[in-house]
Amino acid sequence: MTDQPISGENRLASPGVPIFRNVNWGGLKTLYIKEVRRFFKVQLQTVWAPAVTTLLYLVIFTIALGGRGRADIMGVHFADFIAPGLIIMGMLNNAFQNASFSLLAGKMQGTIVDYLMPPLSTAELLAGLTGGAVTRAFCVGATVWLAMALWPGVHVAPIHLWAILWFGFLGAVFLAFIGVLTSIWAEKFDHAAAVTNFVVAPLTLLSGTFYSIERLAPAFQTFSHFNPFFYIISGFRYGFLGVSDSPWWGSLVILGLDIVMGLICYTALKRGWKIKN
Repeated sequence: MTDQPISGENRLASPGVPIFRNVNWGGLKTLYIKEVRRFFKVQLQTVWAPAVTTLLYLVIFTIALGGRGRADIMGVHFADFIAPGLIIMGMLNNAFQNASFSLLAGKMQGTIVDYLMPPLSTAELLAGLTGGAVTRAFCVGATVWLAMALWPGVHVAPIHLWAILWFGFLGAVFLAFIGVLTSIWAEKFDHAAAVTNFVVAPLTLLSGTFYSIERLAPAFQTFSHFNPFFYIISGFRYGFLGVSDSPWWGSLVILGLDIVMGLICYTALKRGWKIKN
């Protein structure tokens, strides 16, 4: 029987040489859809419940602090000031929760092999996990925005749509990377909850969500400028109000932090830290 040349599509790769030499778009799409379907399957808990909680924040704080028009911040009514901050706060929290669950649940349930065995590179795995978290963040943000748009006395009409999308994306990616790193490091759900309670929540609440840092003492203003959440929330607020209390280079700070966090997550996944060992 005459030997026939093996076509490129059917040729087996040599040991240690990947078959997919470029981006495995099919695998990346499958992982992304899996992550999105996972939180959409329980959307009452992952999308609608955070939206209701955020709306309750708006109601409580506007009644307690903004009643009778007493509180105007940066030239706008208190309710209009805190509404964008509450939207992005809900987006950040849910991006972190989604990303911090996937690998950790796999380690706890013994299904981590489902993430490690498919023919996906480290970058593709990280992109799929991050993409699912960012999608959940924007779903929550859109739901909260719609509820606030229908709420009487609150104005959340976009002024600079590019700032809303840009800072929303940068913030969601930043928290997704923190979530992925937490999911790699944590050995049980209590560890992820500790990061939420002692890192994410304090930095979010102390970032100017409910106040302008112009009203703080100089020492606390300096502290706020070292808080990356401050730049995310201020930039996102600029998209709705057209005013901001953060410097123009805040976008570059968050972009740089995203790159650094992405490299850290990539290195941890590549080495299999606390995943393969």
